[in-house]
Amino acid sequence: MISVLIRTLNEQINLPHCLESLSWCDDIVVLDSGSTDQTVQIAEQAGCRVIERRFFDESAQLNWASTQIEYKHPWVYCSDADEVLPSDLVGEMKSIALDTTNTNVAYRLRYKNYFMDRWIKHCGIYPVWVLRFYRPEMVRWERIVNCTPVVQGSIGELKGHFHHYSFRKGLAAWVDKHNKYSTNEAIESLRSLRQRKVPWTEIFQWKDPSVRRLALKELSFRLPCRGFLRFVYMYLFKAGFLDGVPGYHYCRLLSIYEYLIALKISEIRQQELQGGQGVER
Repeated sequence: MISVLIRTLNEQINLPHCLESLSWCDDIVVLDSGSTDQTVQIAEQAGCRVIERRFFDESAQLNWASTQIEYKHPWVYCSDADEVLPSDLVGEMKSIALDTTNTNVAYRLRYKNYFMDRWIKHCGIYPVWVLRFYRPEMVRWERIVNCTPVVQGSIGELKGHFHHYSFRKGLAAWVDKHNKYSTNEAIESLRSLRQRKVPWTEIFQWKDPSVRRLALKELSFRLPCRGFLRFVYMYLFKAGFLDGVPGYHYCRLLSIYEYLIALKISEIRQQELQGGQGVER
């Protein structure tokens, strides 16, 4: 009925929780990028198909998975290992997969992000709509990090949420992950500054939240003091203070992430001035 794709790299802590919520699925594909822990063994013991492929960037991995993996079912749900699918969301997706009159080829849905044992509802994060349920032949992906989908057909929205436990492996793992993300975001930021203009009309696009979010990101590339502004925006304007102590720390962490991006943009520009490897214009 539905196939599931999980991309992994050293996810022995997260993967069992994810797979437990996918016990209903008879076609789980784990696309692993060279794990050195027990990730592959856990997946194989759970009956998953494990495919190993070197990771180049996020969109390349997803595009390869859409074109090169033969799924058992026409609909694919793409999950990260640190995510859990509740039963109401599963039921909703099954109903769509069985509906022969459905004309949508992909669906967006929201998630609940957990930090310090609490759903971080505010902080400017919720609701974020991400495309996870789709017919793979109808979707391709762009950007090397936090990639965006390009869909050939109509897109629907699911009512249910998945649950995101991005800190289950600990704070050090989160920091390491976002240190790598910030490098790629710095590269994407420079490409945007050099190749694109601010899509002002899309900033006021309320019909498609994913388009509006990407437009706001394009605008943020051009703002000074990105780290400070993000903290103010999330903690004050988006009422992150209502999430208590976890909300404060979460806002601080994401402001540090933005600060790293800004610093790495400066670093790349300096390397280019010195004749080093920069970003493609």
